[in-house]
Order: sequence, then structure tokens, then C-alpha cells
Amino acid sequence: MTKQIETSLCHMASFAPFDDVSGASHFPIYNTGTFDLKKQKGDKIYDYTRSDNPTREVLENLFTHVERGAGCVCTHTGIACVSLLFETVLKANSHILVEADCYGGTFRLLKIFKEKYNVTVHFADFLDFENLEHILATNPIDLVLCESPTNPGLKIIDLKKVADLTHKYNALFAVDNSLATFISQRPLELGADFSLFSTTKYISGHGAVVAGAIVAKTEELSDKIHYYANAHGRSQNPMDVYLISLGIPTLKVRMAEHEKNSILIAKFLEEQDYIVKVTHPALKSHPQYDLAKSQMAYIPGLFCVDFNSIELAESFIENTKLFGEKCSFGSPDSRVEIPAKISHASFSKEELAAIGISDSTVRFSIGLENVEDLIADIKQAVKK
Repeated sequence: MTKQIETSLCHMASFAPFDDVSGASHFPIYNTGTFDLKKQKGDKIYDYTRSDNPTREVLENLFTHVERGAGCVCTHTGIACVSLLFETVLKANSHILVEADCYGGTFRLLKIFKEKYNVTVHFADFLDFENLEHILATNPIDLVLCESPTNPGLKIIDLKKVADLTHKYNALFAVDNSLATFISQRPLELGADFSLFSTTKYISGHGAVVAGAIVAKTEELSDKIHYYANAHGRSQNPMDVYLISLGIPTLKVRMAEHEKNSILIAKFLEEQDYIVKVTHPALKSHPQYDLAKSQMAYIPGLFCVDFNSIELAESFIENTKLFGEKCSFGSPDSRVEIPAKISHASFSKEELAAIGISDSTVRFSIGLENVEDLIADIKQAVKK
């Protein structure tokens, strides 16, 4: 029987590596460092939790299934899955092509690989396909990496076109799918070789854990990420797996609510005279609106707003009652931050300007509260 994704998310125990005799709705937490080889029966052998763990394997099997991949590694943080990708694919003197509008943690990690391993990093606008092809044609690119939507610029990248172009020049293509999640878009089906995502955010949904995952398209790539995950100790602990599993069944309904609430807030802000620009892929004012609607089932609840002054942006954040000044996104509570100060502090002002972010840009992550309450909070914060 072929199951739809939302059905699979509600029946995670069915992805267990072996039958649990108790029939527990949640597969047991094997919170152990080691396993007794003499007591194991069957084909699957466990020896050390860093290498493999039955609880973690449930989540890895589920993510492999919903992403239509060949294998998955769940990592102890979101940035750890980006590190694992680089450790698997890159080597000394490698070349990597990256969308300029990337997560601040990825940007910082690229600087480290550049300094320590002489990796050449080519940053580019992935909407400019002519320039992308020029870089690929004139450099020995090993890996192409982007997010879609990008964070914080909210560009929508045509993943199939980038995948086709990447493979034309024999490079591997990885997509950070943290914002959209696999309930909205599946990069491997669009041609990517890796789909990676921070499960800290929408997938766990509660903001109670930090974690990540990377899914490989082929058995060969899956074997590689498992080898390097074990060698570098990137694997996730079973207790965090359990915390993530609590939020997964409600992913679809949460994403629909995040989308609905964020559109209402974004439309309200578009009408305010103290706002210069609202960048939300679900608004028709967004330059890639049509692509966003065709490539994603749900638009994430994250968007950016340019206030008409730095002072107003800062005082707005200071005066809000319901919007916490917090990094990350995808939790039930709404959040605001100035990317230049928090999530993208690793970028210079010039680098931020190149992706359309200024000191007066505020990133909103809309949660699951009552929208009228959120709008009332915005109004009072601006008046003070």
C-alpha cells in the first residue's frame, strides 16, 4: 500500500528497523551507548550508538521515505548536517558554488573551509543562470548549494533548472530545505543529489531541540554520508530523536497555519506607511510569486520587512510583547530579529546589501497565535 506523506508522518513506528513486541505508538528510546553483540539476532547488528541506533533509525527511515531518497543521517544540530555535507563532498582545494543569500551559519562554515582547506567559494545570484553557467563552465566545481526560499532574502530558486545545469558540468547539487520542508517541496524529486534540513525548526515544531538531517539520492552517496557521519561523530542522540518525533505528525497542519497567519500579517504590514517593503513569496508583489506557488505546496511563515528607519525597526522590536527577539524560526511562538545583528551577523554590510538586507530589515517568523492579537501587538509597538 502506497501511503501519502502525511499518513507516513502519523505512523512513524512503521519505519522501525524491527517489530516492537509491545506495539508502542512511539518506538522505544534506546538511550544506550553500546549494545551486546552476543544477544542480537537477525541481519541488523548494533554495536555503538554513534554508528547506529534503533531509535534514530526510525527517523532516518522516515526521512528517506518522504524525501524519496536512498538513505539519511540525522545529525546533532542543523549546521552539523551542512558540515557533514562538506566533509563528504569537499576536499582540499575543492571549489563550491553557493547562493549568496545563504544562512549565516553556512556562511561562517564556508569561511572556515576556505581558511583551513583552501576551498574556493564562488558566491552567486542563483536567479542569474547565465552567470551560473559561466562559473560552472570555467571552474572545477564539486558542489553547488542553495536554499529555496533563501534566508533571509526570500528568493525562490528554480531547483530543477539549477539541478540540470549542475549535472551538465558533473557537479553535485545540494538543497537546504529547512524553510520549505519536505511537506512543501522535495528537492531530490526536482533533481538534487542531497536534501538537508534543520529539524530544529518547522519539522520538530516546538523549538525544544536542535538537530538536522541530510538525505542522499543514491545508495553510493548514502554510504558516503553514513561513513563520514560515523567518522566525524555527527550522529544525533536518541532522546533528541524522540523530541523531534513528537512534532512530526502535525507538520502539515502547522505549515498551513503558519502560511495563513504570515500572509495576513504581511498584507497588513504592506498597507502601513512606515513600511518601505514587504518580501513574502506568497504575495503577488514578490518577483518569483508564480514559481513559489508552483514549486511549493505551502509557503513558509517567514518573511522580511524593511522599516523606513533603523531607529523604528529597533524600537519596534524592543516594544513588542508577543514577538520575542529570537533567532531561528518555525516554532509556535512568533519571533522578530534584525538579521544584520543576529542570524546574519557573520555578513559584512556590503555582503548583506548585495542580497537586499539592510540594518532596518526585520525578519518575521509568524507562529500559531491568534492573528488579531499579533496585529494589535504590532500596532502598539509602533506607537510607543
